[in-house]
Amino acid sequence: MSYLHQDFNIGPEKVIEVQLDKQANVILLDDGQYQNYRGGRGGFRYYGGLAKQSPFRISPPHYDHWHLVIDLGGTGGTLRHAVRIIG
Repeated sequence: MSYLHQDFNIGPEKVIEVQLDKQANVILLDDGQYQNYRGGRGGFRYYGGLAKQSPFRISPPHYDHWHLVIDLGGTGGTLRHAVRIIG
């Protein structure tokens, strides 16, 4: 599985802004859910989803160690992106 990954220690007062040059899945997972995602186990819980427009903004529901994952959902190609924290 190929995806882009960044992690942050942030809470709901922050906004993660993702700039994309095409649509992609943008999901936010805590540590345990990220391990399930990374291991290919289904049933993981996440925030976010298919980002059809850019910029895509998401805030975590509570303070934690969060993993931001960006993937093309199995389609090939390259993806140009930028991520910044606002707040």
